[in-house]
Amino acid sequence: MDVLIVEPLEPEVMQWLGERHAVRYAPELARDPRALRQSLFNVRALVIPPSVAIDAQVLHYAPVLRAVGRLSSGAENIDLDACGRAGVEVVRSVTASAVAEAEFMVGALLAMLRRVPVVNAEGLLVGRELGGSTIGLIGMVPAARSLAQLLAAFGSRVVGYDPSVHASDNVWSRWRVEPLALRELMEQCDGVCVQLAYFTRYQGLIGERFLPFCKPNQVLVSVAHSSLFDEAALAEVLATGRMAAAWFDSLEPGALDLGRPLHDIDTLQITPRVAGTTRESRIRSAWAVARRIDELLTANAPAQRAEFKATAPDVPLDLPADEASG
Repeated sequence: MDVLIVEPLEPEVMQWLGERHAVRYAPELARDPRALRQSLFNVRALVIPPSVAIDAQVLHYAPVLRAVGRLSSGAENIDLDACGRAGVEVVRSVTASAVAEAEFMVGALLAMLRRVPVVNAEGLLVGRELGGSTIGLIGMVPAARSLAQLLAAFGSRVVGYDPSVHASDNVWSRWRVEPLALRELMEQCDGVCVQLAYFTRYQGLIGERFLPFCKPNQVLVSVAHSSLFDEAALAEVLATGRMAAAWFDSLEPGALDLGRPLHDIDTLQITPRVAGTTRESRIRSAWAVARRIDELLTANAPAQRAEFKATAPDVPLDLPADEASG
């Protein structure tokens, strides 16, 4: 089998792949890890949903696997090092969901700025506008470029921080984002959007060194891995009201359980990874993943075996048997 598809794909993409390769569609395997592993022996490419993890143990069952495709841009539960050692390429589109994520973050900012009012000079509770606000972008990923363009249309001042992008890099001027240190960003921004790609070295990066210095009544929306945040520090600024509200599009399982710092914080809103999931983003991602898988399988196609022909003793191999005997 060439391709095992566990993540539902758009019909036209499925048909396109099926015309080029031997395809099996088995979405039920997403709920049965054991059956999935047992199905991988002859699979050369695999398309999986975010709920399916890939690690060294799974790869052990897939000796000819060359590609793992995922429609979402996240790869938190895919062991990239193990895939690299096994010669397996992780195929995903980092740009397909950029527009969807940017629109989601703008919507979240608008909702929070309006529904979490502040007290004005006359003592009235009033909402705030996105136009004229300073918005900070943490993470210069493709979604940040789309987000900067949308915010500019509102008239917002856009600043940003990325630990892997130097302040002198021309990406800041090209995307029209003003670079700031992280503490300065937190101090100056009315709203913060977090889309930084997660690596273990960034665990707890947004924590007690920066969150307590956030601008009063700041709102924050994150589509990034929640491990970027220190739970205790985040809970403190939300519970005290210094940060007016936060919206996370994903959160570590159990983070809201009784006894955890974020339990019962009513100004924290959680959505289940919906930021990058739109009809348009799924189609873009499905085509990008399918085309890359096709390239990999075509480039690494098994050599065709020569057709076997029976020959009589002393018959030249380049002559048909009837001619040689005549």
